[in-house]
Amino acid sequence: MSVPFWIQDAIFYQIFPDRFANGDLTNDPPNVRPWNLPPTRNGFQGGDLRGIIQKIDYLRDLGINAIYLNPIFQSSTTHRYHTTDYYKIDPLLGDLQDFKALIEISHQSGVRIILDGVFNHSGRGFFAFNDILENQENSPYRDWFHIKHFPVDAYSPGEATDYLGWWNLKPLPKFNTDNPAVRKYLLGVARYWIEQGADGWRLDVPNEIDDDRFWLEFRHVVKSANPDAYILGEIWQAGPRWVGETHFDGLINYPIREAILGFVKGQLSPSDCAERFEKTFGSYPHENSLAMYSPLSSHDTERVISFLEGDVKKVELAMLLQFTYPGAPGIYYGDEIGLEGGKDPDSRRTFPWDQNNWKHHLQSWVKKLIHLRKMSVILRRGAYLPILADNERSILAFGRVLGEESLLVIVNASSKRKQLHLPIDKLTWRDGYTTHNLLDTGEFVVSGYKISVVMPPMSGLVLQ
Repeated sequence: MSVPFWIQDAIFYQIFPDRFANGDLTNDPPNVRPWNLPPTRNGFQGGDLRGIIQKIDYLRDLGINAIYLNPIFQSSTTHRYHTTDYYKIDPLLGDLQDFKALIEISHQSGVRIILDGVFNHSGRGFFAFNDILENQENSPYRDWFHIKHFPVDAYSPGEATDYLGWWNLKPLPKFNTDNPAVRKYLLGVARYWIEQGADGWRLDVPNEIDDDRFWLEFRHVVKSANPDAYILGEIWQAGPRWVGETHFDGLINYPIREAILGFVKGQLSPSDCAERFEKTFGSYPHENSLAMYSPLSSHDTERVISFLEGDVKKVELAMLLQFTYPGAPGIYYGDEIGLEGGKDPDSRRTFPWDQNNWKHHLQSWVKKLIHLRKMSVILRRGAYLPILADNERSILAFGRVLGEESLLVIVNASSKRKQLHLPIDKLTWRDGYTTHNLLDTGEFVVSGYKISVVMPPMSGLVLQ
């Protein structure tokens, strides 16, 4: 069972369902917060599955072809990582009919959907844990969790002491996946939603289920339901052991996010960035390197434009690196129009559908990068090749190579115009070749195994 064929061509769009679009006012809670108010940790703002359906044309126009949904199952929280029923769509988001309608219209549009799987822990309202609270040591589900002693108290202030909770949090009791009944239940959930049409799973904190047997069974169940399903692990560091035939197809490539943003912001030298680029790419088999999910923002991080202090040129440069480095780029909803946001919960603002609030030039740039990636097989399937890291001039250059074809990415992260004579002897280009700038007009001739370019401040070139 190999990496899904489609993932190398994927351009993801991550949606936090409560904040993207409100398409059905009838499922709003009576205390729904007005759409444009700043987010709070507990306040629902009305986004739902019908809202996503109604915005499919917007997403198609943007050019994405895959959606990663934050959790959509019944839960007591806005982010829905406190799952109470894994087999039920949260009523504030819709129902199974709405989910199937979203799958159908997305698939008709050539867009795949992966779901967020929270299998390390449940919410306190999950039926098995609730039974423990009701029946204590007499509960038939007492071994579904890691109970330390009875009676179990899940609601008084303080950390979890009677049972294991994720990060010792009382609302998040940790599953005992050594229990065959728990494994059967969770693997049944994994299969069920693939059978309902989902195209894969993004797995929340899977390294906290440090159980190779569980993940091998998980992979078998998911791939037997759909061999082309994508399995993505949320691992924050480089982790080769989590990738391959016994675990996941790819990981969320946070190390590359940190390298890109650090370099563009001037906190990381070109040579350090290049070292991280090369080391991360070389940590995995080639097909898995191309199956990594590469974000610049997420619901767990500060938004890219806020991290870069509102500097749109730096955001554009970061996105250029994101889209030209190996892996599937992921756009966090609203980043394409310059939606700001600090750390959680501020990173989960509602999407401003009033276009007067959009940074249209940034959106056009994202569309250009998406088009570039779709048109370039090398960007989607080529290997990574380091070319130059010039700390003195803040220049970073690397190649992407596929067979006898190659392209060159050059970034000037400085505030000054730079003239470069770049050695390209590692590439497959020969003297006399004319190269074209794929991002704009312009041709450059290879001479003496070098290419001469003039680069404005905070700019990039993609030459082929």
